[in-house]
Amino acid sequence: MAKVLSGAGLRGQVAGKTALSTVGVSGSGLTYRGYDVKELAEKCEFEEVAFLILKGHLPNAQELSDYKALLKSLRELPQALKDVLERIPANAHPMDVMRTGCSMLGNLEMEEDFSQQDKITDRMLACFPSIICYWYRFSHDGERIDVNTDDDSIGAHFLHMLHGKKPSDLLERVMHVSLILYAEHEFNASTFTARVCASTLSDMHSCITGAIGSLRGPLHGGANEAAMDMIEKFDSPDHAEQEMLGMLERKEKIMGFGHAIYSDSDPRNDIIKGWSKQLAETLGDTNLYDVSVRCEAVMKREKGLFCNADFFHASAYTYMNIPTKLFTPIFVMSRLTGWAAHVMEQRADNRIIRPSADYNGEDLRPVVDISAR
Repeated sequence: MAKVLSGAGLRGQVAGKTALSTVGVSGSGLTYRGYDVKELAEKCEFEEVAFLILKGHLPNAQELSDYKALLKSLRELPQALKDVLERIPANAHPMDVMRTGCSMLGNLEMEEDFSQQDKITDRMLACFPSIICYWYRFSHDGERIDVNTDDDSIGAHFLHMLHGKKPSDLLERVMHVSLILYAEHEFNASTFTARVCASTLSDMHSCITGAIGSLRGPLHGGANEAAMDMIEKFDSPDHAEQEMLGMLERKEKIMGFGHAIYSDSDPRNDIIKGWSKQLAETLGDTNLYDVSVRCEAVMKREKGLFCNADFFHASAYTYMNIPTKLFTPIFVMSRLTGWAAHVMEQRADNRIIRPSADYNGEDLRPVVDISAR
């Protein structure tokens, strides 16, 4: 009988080189092309950071204006894609919608050669919010929305389509921050999936579709949804502490804590936590935030674990009236930048990614005649 051994998940193994980001190495703990994410989140809009990751430098004022205008012009969806989205049921997983939408787009707007990779990426960056909101509003509200809003930013565009009205300046700013924090994170599971796909010289849509499939899993992008599913069950901070202690005693999995790379804290958490608090105070309802803070304290005290970026994103998104099922698609709207940049980087100096495995099965044996088995 073959033995099944638990693998180490390649943790600590160097699998390639990148100039896009560092995790747990310098600054507050996360940098994009040499810039600390904390400073980027404080001073930049998401479109600036997307430009940085994809083009290699922060844009000047004219470059940013031109880039935002370009993205704004690329939001419309082909009718054939709308037809597909209208056939996806309301109970479908939104990440499956994103995966299907990206794949269908690749059929309609194929990447004929790699010289089109910038154009293809900009198109996806512009229309991914349109894909998820068009499906959501049609499947849940029966409305075929206009995906060409007059909003200048991707975050405001998403909220406008979702809620049918322009968001406040505060909500737009929080979206900028959130998208910046999720934009890139070195060789995580979904990014590595994209690079493996790229190493075969596959097209950009296939690489991104594969990455979406990896991000769908609850151990990766789905953690913010799982965190919210837990948090919303708690009536108060005291109730949260009581329930979490019971969960720990029963050895139940608690999502949103700890990280594969960070050892002491996730630099993204402190940033989004501050915005969650500001949203709570602005709305005059701090209970969800207070519950989240108590959960954080319990896990730190009992297990020595810290919140990752997903945990306080859950409360921030909820204060913004974003349905829990759409949390991870927002991650896709942002991380597309990192995925595509890694695909481009892989293509620029490519060798097919083909690791080896330690065999732990049966020794060599003969095939016994079927009558003797």
